[in-house]
Amino acid sequence: MSRPVLEIKNLCAGYHGSEALKDVSFSVNPGDYIGICGPNGSGKSTLIKVILGLLAPSCGEISLLGTPQSDFTDWRRIGYLPQGLQYFNPNFPATVNEVVRLGRLAGKGFPKRFNRDDALAVERTMEWMGISHIKGCMIGELSGGLRQRVLLARALVNDPLLLVLDEPTTALDPETRESFYELIFQMNREKKATVLLVTHDTATIGKYASHLLYLDKQIVFYGSFDDFCSSEEMTGFFGAHGQHLVCHRH
Repeated sequence: MSRPVLEIKNLCAGYHGSEALKDVSFSVNPGDYIGICGPNGSGKSTLIKVILGLLAPSCGEISLLGTPQSDFTDWRRIGYLPQGLQYFNPNFPATVNEVVRLGRLAGKGFPKRFNRDDALAVERTMEWMGISHIKGCMIGELSGGLRQRVLLARALVNDPLLLVLDEPTTALDPETRESFYELIFQMNREKKATVLLVTHDTATIGKYASHLLYLDKQIVFYGSFDDFCSSEEMTGFFGAHGQHLVCHRH
């Protein structure tokens, strides 16, 4: 049996003495697509920051690709699309090609040199993402949907084993949001990348993700959508109507 891509045991974390996460434990297997949901202030973004080493936990253990996080160095195998990137300065002087290239340079030591393998990876990723035809365009000139596609290409250019997306559809219109979800779903199936996607959109994510992790400082539910939809405990927690909204998957 293959090792988990991510394993978390008894995790606690917070800010300035206030607790954001308490006793969180779960594991993610290769190829899983996890939709992470919960109300505002439930600890979703905190969880992502702790997984990526951007925030130190106050207790608990994390292991990435079978390695304790404290010893983990192969960060190129983890792609990350942070929250709020869609709001960056539209006058940022970079082309689509240059933005995607940054994903290859990020994991290199100094001096950072761009080689033939990097160039091939950039071309291959842009082609798969359907953005080769705009590679010379300035990133700030693109629509929100295209810009998010370029930023996703940057996260994918190293063929990550784990892709972490923190509310990537917040600024997108409904049609663009749906096509972005389709794109992630396709990538999960075709490239076999494991996905963690933070979203408020519980009514849509069930159509695409294999598992739901519902967080409210602690784990309220973690499992398949089928298990969530048949759970009487979740009916009691969300109410029949709330559960139906998540489970109306088609």
